[in-house]
Amino acid sequence: MIIQQLHDHRVVLVNQDSFYRGLNPEELERVHEYNFDHPDAFDTEQLLECTRKLISGQGVHVPIYDFKKHQRSSDSFRQVNASDVIILEGILVFHDQRVRDLMNMKIFVDADADVRLARRIRRDTVERGRDINSVLEQYAKFVKPAFDDFVLPSKKYADVIIPRGGDNHVAIDLIVQHIRTKLGQHDLCKIYPNVYVIQSTFQIRGMHTLIRDRDISKHDFVFYSDRLIRLVVEHGLGHLPFTEKQVVTPTGSVYTGVDFCKKLCGVSIVRSGESMENALRACCKGIKIGKILIHRDGDNGKQLIYEKLPKDISERHVLLLDPVLATGNSANQAIELLIQKGVPESHIIFLNLISAPEGIHCVCKRFPSLKIVTSEIDIEINEEYRVIPGLGEFGDRYFGTDD
Repeated sequence: MIIQQLHDHRVVLVNQDSFYRGLNPEELERVHEYNFDHPDAFDTEQLLECTRKLISGQGVHVPIYDFKKHQRSSDSFRQVNASDVIILEGILVFHDQRVRDLMNMKIFVDADADVRLARRIRRDTVERGRDINSVLEQYAKFVKPAFDDFVLPSKKYADVIIPRGGDNHVAIDLIVQHIRTKLGQHDLCKIYPNVYVIQSTFQIRGMHTLIRDRDISKHDFVFYSDRLIRLVVEHGLGHLPFTEKQVVTPTGSVYTGVDFCKKLCGVSIVRSGESMENALRACCKGIKIGKILIHRDGDNGKQLIYEKLPKDISERHVLLLDPVLATGNSANQAIELLIQKGVPESHIIFLNLISAPEGIHCVCKRFPSLKIVTSEIDIEINEEYRVIPGLGEFGDRYFGTDD
């Protein structure tokens, strides 16, 4: 049902049942005594190999298992191409820790025992050509004990438990929406959950097209940059903590809302970061704004030249302002200074218009608890430390000193 609702070629399904071991002649002679519900019935090593390859972006050949002959097909296989989302399903996929460790999300489908038995009878008689007596005998001898010994205990590893299985449309819709959100994210947002890219629209894309155009007038560059900056600032403010607040409306009714975070300040990295101050002031009345100036020697961004910050900054949430995150060196220097001043890492939100992947890696690996909010992630940094495709020297273009 998840696959059907997503209907996306970037999602593939891999069945644990495909990795059953083929039975040898002795096992085939006593097939009714073979426990297909024991973890040893699966080739977990091959399952791990295939899953790791898919995660690394490689296509794989998944075996095809014949449940009537209890053998793998020797001349055919299922081709599974590399995809953004891999759904691995099977009753024992949580048993082996190595398999669990590969998963980003673990879902346990909780079905009643009578439902499980009814489904097994229907499947084994219709699809696998078995008679009902052998199905019931196998259930009592192997299936039920294996469920109690291996399947049920693995429930504790689940991130999400779905009662009623496919009939639970609410749970399935939530999972589908979660996957759609992940599919819509930039790859770096999947790696770093503290990186947020504001949702792109034609308006945002259009404004980026304008400010990236080298022939745009200064007036238009400033106008559309200000619009984008305002959107980034508003989005960044949405990540601040809030408290519930009730007010009485003019109609005499009670409205339950939220109260803004009171302890807040901005810090701009001089000088292009100053272009973001007006948007912050427009959103946060009377906000205090500090300054940090870092000398860029090449692009080491190591030498602190000047800083002026609120005396009580350690008690505040900080919005760090810089329109372009390039190598991340200057940003790291500024963040390190804020932490030295007593600001908790988790209280820092770094706002910028565009980010380079190198800068995101540099900042997020060193400071995994802060948040980065940006409007677009560009392709790369070139040998001259310029963001590509980028938008040039933002400060010069904004303040008119690029002539």
